[in-house]
Amino acid sequence: MTTFEAFRIFDDNGAIQGRLVRQSIDELSAGDVTIKAAYSSVNYKDALAATGAGKILRRFPLNGGIDVAGAVAASTDIRFREGDEVIVTGYDLGVGQDGGFAGYVRVPAGWVVQLPHGLTLFDAMTLGTAGFTAGLSIVRLEHNGLAPGAGPVIVTGATGGVGSIAVAALSARGYSVTAMTGKESEHDYLRSLGASAVLPRSAAQETGRPLDKATWAGAVDPAGGGILAWLTRTMQPGAGIACSGLTAGVDVRTTVLPFILRGVNLLGIDSVACPMPLRLEVWRRLAGDLKPAALTGIATEIGLAELPGAFQRLLKGEARGRFVVRAGAA
Repeated sequence: MTTFEAFRIFDDNGAIQGRLVRQSIDELSAGDVTIKAAYSSVNYKDALAATGAGKILRRFPLNGGIDVAGAVAASTDIRFREGDEVIVTGYDLGVGQDGGFAGYVRVPAGWVVQLPHGLTLFDAMTLGTAGFTAGLSIVRLEHNGLAPGAGPVIVTGATGGVGSIAVAALSARGYSVTAMTGKESEHDYLRSLGASAVLPRSAAQETGRPLDKATWAGAVDPAGGGILAWLTRTMQPGAGIACSGLTAGVDVRTTVLPFILRGVNLLGIDSVACPMPLRLEVWRRLAGDLKPAALTGIATEIGLAELPGAFQRLLKGEARGRFVVRAGAA
């Protein structure tokens, strides 16, 4: 019987913690497609789930990891054959279904995406859920009318996973990108990704005015909180804000004036339940015109045993770019 290593999360009398275990495929959650995992990645949601800092998991014990890339090992669905290279992100993976921090993963066929031409399995997990969220944000902004040449696009939380890939992808598409960060030491990194300007997080201050200078043609915002409130006051007429995160807080204090006097559009980005046609469009774009020029410069490769350290760095705001995880069966 084939066994493999997995990072499994337990609830030990209210203490949420993960550890490495040995498993067999028969122990995995049920599904139509069994994937021999090559890589996963570490997202902020993974850190919340594995440490208990957020109430993410719906059952215990559970293999962590909300995304995975690998090759089909077995399938009862005719759309997928043994050896097909595939990606799974979102849905219930790593939340209610055993996730990607394991040598094998088994999932419903309706969650599986064929690896698009132009990406390797490593590329796909350098992107992962964070990269998919960045790509979905850009696609939604363009559906809202954003186009290169419309003016500067701002990316908040720019050194994080979503932010780093958004900066690089927007730059690859030809946008003028302003990166916002609270880390003065990372300005060179952000410029290397394609940012034409870097703005300190302290610029997002409350002025007491319902509207400030109309500056941004679009915004990718994984931060939320007071930063999102500031964005609503500084967008150009008709511009969109793609909001996907809460690292700056869940409460947003603003007025209706940006929406009724400038027509600002607040676009909620849900990468978990994104419909499959839009999901396929985003992955196609990420393999094409939105593909960052140097994905390897965003990635730090780690093993399953190094996951706890990565979780802590993410929760402390010390991480840069993306952690790509060797899932144990590469």
